[in-house]
Amino acid sequence: MRSECSYLRPSLCECRVSGVAAETLEAESPPHDSQFTMSRRVVRTSKFRHVFGQAVKADQCYDDIRISQMTWDSNFCSVNPKFVAMIVDASGGGAFMVLPLTKTGRIDMSYPTVCGHTGPVLDIEFCPHNDNIIASGSEDCSVMIWEIPDGGLTTSLTDPVVKLDGHSKRVGILSWHPTAHNVLMSAGCDNVVILWNVARGEAAVRIDSVHTDLIYSACWNRDGSRILTACKDKTMRVLDPRKGTVLFEKEKAHEGSRPIRAVFVNDGKILTTGFSRMSERQVALWDPKKFGEPLTLQELDTSSGVLLPFFDPDTGVVYLCGKGDSSIRYFEVTDEAPYVHYLSMYSSKESQKGMGYMPKRGLEVNKCEIARFYKLHERKCEPIVMTVPRKEVQSLRKEVKDLKAAIEELTKRVSELESKH
Repeated sequence: MRSECSYLRPSLCECRVSGVAAETLEAESPPHDSQFTMSRRVVRTSKFRHVFGQAVKADQCYDDIRISQMTWDSNFCSVNPKFVAMIVDASGGGAFMVLPLTKTGRIDMSYPTVCGHTGPVLDIEFCPHNDNIIASGSEDCSVMIWEIPDGGLTTSLTDPVVKLDGHSKRVGILSWHPTAHNVLMSAGCDNVVILWNVARGEAAVRIDSVHTDLIYSACWNRDGSRILTACKDKTMRVLDPRKGTVLFEKEKAHEGSRPIRAVFVNDGKILTTGFSRMSERQVALWDPKKFGEPLTLQELDTSSGVLLPFFDPDTGVVYLCGKGDSSIRYFEVTDEAPYVHYLSMYSSKESQKGMGYMPKRGLEVNKCEIARFYKLHERKCEPIVMTVPRKEVQSLRKEVKDLKAAIEELTKRVSELESKH
């Protein structure tokens, strides 16, 4: 029989919160005659408390791929419902491999690659509006746009659809605009952020007087009206992409000198990962309108790998994947203190060299899948599925079926109205 004390044992992440007292420790003492009331106050209710990760079977992995040995802190992998792309080792320049999702198993050494760069490739990203378009940034200071045929590559690609030149040093960060077509953001080691009009092959906005040092991360908010950057000068900035001006900034978001990563979460808040002065890894949540102090700041561990955050706006769950780690931590971001709630952790034996994150439209929701990662090992890529246990799977399938039927009916009615006018 479990002892009564076990209900009072808080998790590590709930206790180590700076600035916000842990819920379980500061709550007023429950009545002695009600163990039920006590346990209700200790255990926070959440639909995602029991999310678990599971690696797929060996025959569903992508094997014998020579993943790049570069030490750059990017994802090294990009994925969409059609393809998975990985940066690979290549002699005489940079290359990445693009595989159809269905081409699992051992990949032949002679499989064609995308190899138009003259220097190592540092970052790749698929376009969210066209699954066949992918952008790549390289040490050769250029950004290239490539079109992948529907069935995958049959011969190596050396000539891009568009080549974008504008950086004077290597390009290490790429991010497509989430809602506008043909708009791509690139950030280079020249401390410059450029917004490209890809259709015309020219720079639309050049932000070159804001950042004083190397840019560690740059991303859009959900509707593309703001840009968030984190820089080596320990300053986090929210920018207006049209004017290129700083709207909000926070100095010393994390005290340590190691790289900072920042992403927008729900309600315009910002989640950052970084390091303390004592080199402890941290995760923090900020409100840009009150940048003075973080809403919460949690210390995680003392590993040295940079934590890559992946946020799911539909569920409010953020996944932290450390380069060189063998685990994925996940937290739920809510409006109640301490705001970032530890859920669980997926662990494996082998460390990850990079990580791809499947967009929501590529998931199998009828199997209760809420996220899928593509973990890069030294010689393979392994999909990891995140699932929410659900008692009534049949009920979920019926909901999905009804939703699809409603969408089809609505689409039909819109088409009829358009044809009349």
